[in-house]
Amino acid sequence: MSASRRGRRGDVAAATDRFVGRELEQDRISVLLLSSARLITVVGPGGIGKTRLAAETLRRFRKATDTPVFWARLARLPKDSDVAAVEEEVAHSVVEADFSGRSAWDSFVGTLTRTDGTGRSLQTVLVMDNCEHVLLGAGRVIAELLDAVPGLTILATSREAVGWSDEHLVHATPLAPPQALTLFRQRAELTGRPVADGEQAVLAEAICRHVHGNPLYVRLAAARLLRQPLAGVLAELSGEPTDKRMGWSHGPRVGAEERHQGVRDVIAWSYDLCSDKEQVLLERMSVFAAGYDTLSEDDSVSARDVGADLEAIEAVCADDDRGDTPGVRLAGHEVERLLERLADQSMVTVHITPTAVRYSLLESIRLFARHKLAERSTGEVDEPARLADRHRRYYRDKVVRAQCEWFGPADRDLLIWARAAWDNIVTAIESSLTVGDPTLGLQITVGLASLEVFRGSLREIRWRTERTLQATRTLSPQPVELQTAAMAAIVWLALWQGLQKDAERMLEDCVDTCLGDREVGQNWRQTPESDIGLPPPVEFAWGAELFIIRRDPRAVTVLARAKRKYGALGDRTGEAKSRFYEVWTASFIGSPQQATEVARRYLDDATASGIEWAKSWAEVVWATALTRHGDPAEAVTVGRRILASPAAARTRSLGAVGVHLRIWSLARIITNSIEGGNADKAELRVLATELAHLAGGARREWEELGVSFDGLRLFADETTMASDVARRVLGREAYAAAEKRGALLCPKLREVQRLALGTLPADRLAAGHSGKPDQSTVKRTVPSLWGELSGAERQVAILAAAGWANSAIAARRGSSARTVDAQMAAILQKLMLSSREEIIGLVPKNHIDQIRAEAARQPRRPGERPRKPRPS
Repeated sequence: MSASRRGRRGDVAAATDRFVGRELEQDRISVLLLSSARLITVVGPGGIGKTRLAAETLRRFRKATDTPVFWARLARLPKDSDVAAVEEEVAHSVVEADFSGRSAWDSFVGTLTRTDGTGRSLQTVLVMDNCEHVLLGAGRVIAELLDAVPGLTILATSREAVGWSDEHLVHATPLAPPQALTLFRQRAELTGRPVADGEQAVLAEAICRHVHGNPLYVRLAAARLLRQPLAGVLAELSGEPTDKRMGWSHGPRVGAEERHQGVRDVIAWSYDLCSDKEQVLLERMSVFAAGYDTLSEDDSVSARDVGADLEAIEAVCADDDRGDTPGVRLAGHEVERLLERLADQSMVTVHITPTAVRYSLLESIRLFARHKLAERSTGEVDEPARLADRHRRYYRDKVVRAQCEWFGPADRDLLIWARAAWDNIVTAIESSLTVGDPTLGLQITVGLASLEVFRGSLREIRWRTERTLQATRTLSPQPVELQTAAMAAIVWLALWQGLQKDAERMLEDCVDTCLGDREVGQNWRQTPESDIGLPPPVEFAWGAELFIIRRDPRAVTVLARAKRKYGALGDRTGEAKSRFYEVWTASFIGSPQQATEVARRYLDDATASGIEWAKSWAEVVWATALTRHGDPAEAVTVGRRILASPAAARTRSLGAVGVHLRIWSLARIITNSIEGGNADKAELRVLATELAHLAGGARREWEELGVSFDGLRLFADETTMASDVARRVLGREAYAAAEKRGALLCPKLREVQRLALGTLPADRLAAGHSGKPDQSTVKRTVPSLWGELSGAERQVAILAAAGWANSAIAARRGSSARTVDAQMAAILQKLMLSSREEIIGLVPKNHIDQIRAEAARQPRRPGERPRKPRPS
């Protein structure tokens, strides 16, 4: 192959399909190129599309600026090639022909060096593609080239950063779900099996999620349509040992590199570049739950609960001091450094939140690592089983320890930990059912129910508790005490699901198990005042049933007995929970004097403890007493304090209870105003309308939590009475319409709580299903002249108003400079302006924040200050 065919400027492989997504990455690279950054490295795991991203961005850049671009493909070099080999490859790619007798180095340095008539250096771009396997040699060549050629910008692609001092890293992230689906559909068309809308699109979206938006994997998955229907391809992607993606037949052999012909090939390329200890740690991490890349998601992803923390990985993956593990050994102090190296090589995904760092393996890498871990097993040691057992026991111990420390100063940290670890907790439960001891899984589920901590719905945690309980029935001997606690936990969960019959049936089975054939147990329901020897978890479940379903004042007695029994065992969590429900029962169905006295004392104790969680729930008790027996206006103030608390933001059940407190308080305020004869009809309608909105939103909130609201008698009866009050004020039709609008609010965005707090935008309730303001009520804010611009012209005008030069706008938008010049002329003509500096005066006010953001991003050379827009 001639030099010109191998690597001359612009020698970028023609795309076989339309480029999808990556707008943010393209914009960032374009701005860096326009700013004459010296080294830009696109990093990411194999198959993520680093080369394609670089090629597409450079096509736009070259079209706008006519800057020379040279392309050196390092993938064809052997692993660990030295500086001389890298120089030779770059020289072949850059130098078309040289008969001067100069050295290879001097030849390509001369080719890359450009100056204008005054001797000022001009920009040249060199792409060094696929540096990861020759990183040391490539790094040396890059540093020397940047020193020798002042106007040179190097755009590198690598699974790991080059490591140069002023390197700009651009992470090539997975495709967002809509973009991944678009790519899948494109590739499916090539197989002759296009993906239609509806059910087929849903299946395709699920396939894209399983391959975590990796463009190469999406292409390989779509190619499977030659052999399988959509449902069959999805069935092959279980994420479990039965997953078949590692055995998929190769993709296209022509036009594709060998290392990109299958999922295993892509991962093996990076795995082989790892050290022995890095490989061992990667394999052992396969026992943790699969993670997912959050960089391509929305702005809230930094708080996503993904991955395992360092403590967990050290506890599960590091070797102990006994020396009984064959092969390569990992010391605990080595794990963090090895994790960082694996992250540098795009093998481990790092999730950084404001307070923690966690690590995970994407599903495909996890499967590859699991296969490798199995290969390390010997006749004496089953490595996957050994590591999975350590994983189960670690999370069992953490949950049991959390039970002991709950309702204490560390409750907030424990809640954060439990939610962050949820995927791994579930993995531990499931593995206890398949290959481990179900007792461990049951200990975990009982602990979670006791802590009232779960990331999914009540339905999910109950289902997991029932499955693990049933699995322990086959053991001999059976863990009866643990099984009884599990049955009591299921009673409590069924109560909060609003499933009265389920709760009653399980409570009876639970009591029968405890009492056996003892005669004293025959009439236990009629005598809750009597202690018949039930263990504390069963006493608590019984008291909760009397309160939540039956609204029986005798619940106070049973819950007080549960509190004493928990205290005698030193179970602080059970004791605290029992006291809370005891006091809440008294404030709800006790006498006015009893309700206010016990609620006030409980709030004072919780406030003095300094425990955020305890105080928020104590305020629930106090607001209940105020609503029913005291000052409902003060209850509204307390209710807003509950909803504004960090605990309510983290716990949807607390937020839902806070909303109901406001509903009940509003009903009392309306009733008191009417009975007092000083009611303002307009004000009453405002209060009644808010009540209706909240009632509709609260019902939807419970439904999404897996609760049958009508069966949750404690809340349903009280809320029905409150709704009747609002219905009498508004009339049936107006109330029904307001309640329906409230049901459209989104629980996941806490819109119901925000409405109760008064922070929800007013137009949200008039939005309907779309969530958008009614356009008929929105005033026209765009000046008539601005409205004359086309969509493309408006975008160009905004960038011009932000101080971007025409050439930079062209590179940013992927247009030619002549196209932008023509657009700018049209803009000035339509806006009747004489210069681009005047555009800012006619930009609508709702675009000013966008202009400020673009002004901060405008490309500039080192040391150059950005030009600031001056809105008139």
